[in-house]
Amino acid sequence: MTLQKHLIFTALGGIFLFAVTQQLEPFRNYQLATMAAYLCATAGLTILTGLNGQISLGHGALMAVGAYTMAFAQNGIGNLYLSLLLAMLATTAVGAIIGVAAARLRGPYLAGLTLAVALAIPAFTVTFDGLFNSEQGLPVSFTPPETLPIETWQALTAGGSALLVMFLLANVVSSRFGRAMRAVRDNEVAARLAGIHVARTQVLSFVISAAPAGLGGALLAFLAQNVSPGAFSLTLSLYLLLAIVIGGLGNLAGAVWGAFLLVALPDLTNSLTEGITASPELARKLDGNLALAIFGLTLIVVMLVAPGGLQSLVQRISHRIRKGRNHV
Repeated sequence: MTLQKHLIFTALGGIFLFAVTQQLEPFRNYQLATMAAYLCATAGLTILTGLNGQISLGHGALMAVGAYTMAFAQNGIGNLYLSLLLAMLATTAVGAIIGVAAARLRGPYLAGLTLAVALAIPAFTVTFDGLFNSEQGLPVSFTPPETLPIETWQALTAGGSALLVMFLLANVVSSRFGRAMRAVRDNEVAARLAGIHVARTQVLSFVISAAPAGLGGALLAFLAQNVSPGAFSLTLSLYLLLAIVIGGLGNLAGAVWGAFLLVALPDLTNSLTEGITASPELARKLDGNLALAIFGLTLIVVMLVAPGGLQSLVQRISHRIRKGRNHV
């Protein structure tokens, strides 16, 4: 029954996506595609942090793995969808390696490990500049269809990928393994006594989380038609973590809110920066720090108003509306 419900929601989401992309202007379609790419990463991170309780500061680096794999594969074989699949597989393998190490660590030690990954992978691409072209990055070439504007095609491709990720992860959440992840998050000792293999659950959680992050990175490379280490800095990993906390931990709907904020807040920042008359030096400082400041302020406000994130606020309002209708 749950599978059927998820299939229906996914089908309705696909119909809605197609209808919306036909009406939006090119820039809005590009923003929608960017949101879909981020949604893949935030949904995966929600599984890891929200459901399994493992804190990761390195998901931006996992997105970089997917993006570079996508660039190499696309420039080599020229098949977009096969390149996206290879990006997911490569990131899954990297996630499994990190997950094995992460299963032995807790709290700040786990955060430190993933932080090291977030710093090491972009540095790796700069060090081996002959292969990765250093800061200039690699181009991503593809041939768009002649029947659709490129932005519409990108929105449909990224949006369809995000819908598939949400469908698969929703089924994982409602499965027996999803219950095992929540049990490990809540109490490892009790989970072990209940017969759950804690280390295996944590490793698999990291693997499941890494695959959509790699897909999200590959989609960003597809949208930008270029991949460079500057696009996957530590700041991106922090933004991803902030996004799922603001959206609502442990809830895939919260990942949607987080992905929306990752696109909307930088757009708001650009509007504010353009409206401020400042010296070039101050403008550069604002451009680099204003977005993070707005994210931090948003986090503070949301935690005061709705400690469970935006999705918990939506659920609370919805519950009150239903309760009011029942009283009428």
